[in-house]
Amino acid sequence: MADQRIIASLRARLSLRTPQDIALRELADILDLIEPQKGQDVDAALAAVSAAYPQVSAFERAFPSLCFSLATGVGKTRLMGAFIAYLAATGRSKHFFVLAPNVTIYEKLLADFTPGTSKYVLKGLSEFASRPPIIISSDNWETGIGVRGGDLFDDAIHINIFNVDKINRDVKAEGRTGRAPKIKSIREYVGGSYFDYLAGLDDLVILMDEAHRYRATAGAKAIEDLKPILGLELTATPKAVGTNAPFKNVIYDYDLAAAMEAGYVKEPAVATRANFDPKSVSEEELEAIKLEDGVHHHEHVRVQLQVYAAQNSKPLVHPFMLVVATDTEHARRLQAFIEGEDFFGGRYKGRVVQIHSGLKGDESDANAQALLSIEKSGKTDIVIHVNKLKEGWDVTNLYTIVPLRASASDILTEQTLGRGLRLPYGKRTGVDAVDTLTVIAHDRFAQVIDAARTSGLIRKQVVIGGEGGIPTTGSRMVTSTQSLDAWLAPPPPPPVFGPPGEVTLDESLEVKPYALAQTPSPFVFESDAERQFANTVWKEALPGYQSRVRSMAQLAQPAFIAKIAQDATLLSQNEGGLLNVAIGAQRREELTAQVVNRFVEQMIEIPQLTLQPHEQVTFGFKPFALANLASINVQPMSKEVLVQQVRTDKRTTISQQAVAAHESRFENYLIGRLIEYDEVDYDAHAELLNSLCSQMVAHLQGYLDDDEQVRNVVIAHGKTLSDFIFEQMRAHMWKRETAYEVRVSAGFTMLKPQHFDVPVDGGVLDFRTPIARRSDIKRYAFEGFSKSCNQPVKFDSDAERRLAVLLEGDDNVVRWMKPGPGQFRIEDADGTPYNPDFVVETKAAKIIIEPKRDEELTDAGVLAKARAASVWCWIATEHHAKKSDGKPWTYALVPDTAINASATLGGLVATYTRQVDMAERMNVQIKGISGETATL
Repeated sequence: MADQRIIASLRARLSLRTPQDIALRELADILDLIEPQKGQDVDAALAAVSAAYPQVSAFERAFPSLCFSLATGVGKTRLMGAFIAYLAATGRSKHFFVLAPNVTIYEKLLADFTPGTSKYVLKGLSEFASRPPIIISSDNWETGIGVRGGDLFDDAIHINIFNVDKINRDVKAEGRTGRAPKIKSIREYVGGSYFDYLAGLDDLVILMDEAHRYRATAGAKAIEDLKPILGLELTATPKAVGTNAPFKNVIYDYDLAAAMEAGYVKEPAVATRANFDPKSVSEEELEAIKLEDGVHHHEHVRVQLQVYAAQNSKPLVHPFMLVVATDTEHARRLQAFIEGEDFFGGRYKGRVVQIHSGLKGDESDANAQALLSIEKSGKTDIVIHVNKLKEGWDVTNLYTIVPLRASASDILTEQTLGRGLRLPYGKRTGVDAVDTLTVIAHDRFAQVIDAARTSGLIRKQVVIGGEGGIPTTGSRMVTSTQSLDAWLAPPPPPPVFGPPGEVTLDESLEVKPYALAQTPSPFVFESDAERQFANTVWKEALPGYQSRVRSMAQLAQPAFIAKIAQDATLLSQNEGGLLNVAIGAQRREELTAQVVNRFVEQMIEIPQLTLQPHEQVTFGFKPFALANLASINVQPMSKEVLVQQVRTDKRTTISQQAVAAHESRFENYLIGRLIEYDEVDYDAHAELLNSLCSQMVAHLQGYLDDDEQVRNVVIAHGKTLSDFIFEQMRAHMWKRETAYEVRVSAGFTMLKPQHFDVPVDGGVLDFRTPIARRSDIKRYAFEGFSKSCNQPVKFDSDAERRLAVLLEGDDNVVRWMKPGPGQFRIEDADGTPYNPDFVVETKAAKIIIEPKRDEELTDAGVLAKARAASVWCWIATEHHAKKSDGKPWTYALVPDTAINASATLGGLVATYTRQVDMAERMNVQIKGISGETATL
């Protein structure tokens, strides 16, 4: 039997994704059916595999070879590592040969299998940490490192990594020589060639990356001459190059549509220009328009990536746009046009590269390397490429593709989309622009959409220009900060005076500090050293006190002022700043007091509370008997078409005899489908699942003729039957009130900077400025507030802007803020982070306000967040405010229609505050600073 313990360990330690886990399990199952060894009966092995996996009709090699097809971006290399680890852990092999189709992929594989590199695929496996694998490559094999006895660790596994040309033919810099490769030449330390040494091993397993590249006669012959006991083929396109014939040995197929659905890769989108008829312009004009709109999209994505990186403290990703040309002459003309003065004023001159290999053939390794370097440098905006894209081009920063003169089918091929689908941060971020790859297809828009409905590859549509579309005027990033940042910033340069009668003002003078009208008069710094010291207090010393005081008011006490000034002095000296002999101790304390007092006056004190649900199981199913079984009268299907795979619903031709070997109990077919539902945990619900599925099987046996018909029905109609059962389970679901764990720390939370994208021209407006189209409000940021803790501010709806106007005009409001991501640490019952829309401090209270559309007020997700936030407010009041003489907290869920000209904050709070009931209070567990636990 497959070693489930080893599989579970590898899944956890290698962080395998679901398709990788399934592929590993299927390999383990096959290794139970056939035990790979030298001289094995290949026909008998094929018969055993085909019986369990009827889609496998041939190995297509002289040894058992199994293909695992995983879409680009899902993780074929990590799956290779899992295969190697499993084969080694079960004692089946210590010798592996990893084959790459070209130099680029060879170098990537070499890095991925080398211990200590950033993407090391065996990281986390302790057995390889203490005894790392011996890596033999094209660069070091001649030293004899790969021959047993030639190293100090005879028990270490050996991983050979070679480019296929190194075993197939000799290659010189100027081209292929036709001579036998060096690896087949005689070496004294082996007594033959290293190739023959490998072929003589009794446990050699070969892993073929981009396996569709090794079906040519010469390459296939070299692989067979290695005489491996097992072949493991990995590819995203299981079709032979040239013939396009599908592989006959595919064990597991996880296609691109499934990867998109699961969120493992970017979501492809197709874009067109608003209100545009491509037939109204010539082919040359159409190309120019597509290039211009491609640049609009490219620049839009660039700003979105800047905002995301700044907002989430992530590395900045430099996007580029790919233009696919028809031939080298076309590419040359395109580059001249894009770099010309008539194209965006020559802005892209020197930022365009061509990568191609002429009119025929695949890209050279040098070309692939050039594209890979673009990912890191950020100095290239546009890549012009000729011919279809091949392997080795899997970059993470391709966001815009402009295929010129391409058909709809060409646009939808995985070789076009797949090159840019990898996610730069390894997973989707929830930000559309960061998670989307967009194809500019003005002339093929309708055809691509129609074809995509069939393929399932493209579901998103993007409009460039027009109402709600990507702006063609350009975007920029603005940062929302507190007024202290403006106060401590260096003053703008003075005006530059020209000849008499002419005055030229530097543009920076037009930028006014935010919200200084309400604050005390700007403090006058007597030197740059004083300004630098004040900045050190604000940005470095003060944040260190977030967990060292019970409330912000303590910061203004003389003892704390002196301590903060001392810390800032030490920090300035450590930085080698301009300190501090020129600034006396008393003056440093004066500067510190100015900064601290202004911070306390302008900030809403938010306690450090972390609210998380701590119950792992919050629902279950009550025992019940299936109803309406009489309505089930499904009949057996033809014996020639029986199976739809549980996970992919892919149909497979299978015989009844082959089916019989799958499951010993009919119920298991239905249980296997039921546990695919997110709500169903087999360990928690095993008794109920077996009972319900037994009831269904008993019903089927009551009207079908024999067991073979029952087996036929539970396989062929398994999804229908499991849906029938689950819908009744849903009706008998119970849900437990969520219990929360709250970690309470003394102190306060600093306000984090926020980053927004806005149009280049007029992107920051006065908050009183009406917006012609309310749907456009998300495009702008707003300023001019006197009570906001930070400026500018972005709103998600006009109701939010109206609420800000109400708060600004309410005499009872002291200050308010729109907190950024991570400002609060609140999770709802499902563990989803919640970030409040508004936090308001009045003369007597603090209020979290959440404006929502009327139709959203009954949404389950909105209510779950409201419950979590109101619990947070109750804890903040009871455990923090009352112990530090602070103001009580409340939570109000307000319909947007209630926010109108006649509304008052007091009226809204009185009507829409959500109270925490006793049951919710009893389900809160408090963990204090010292770790003590008490249930309130």
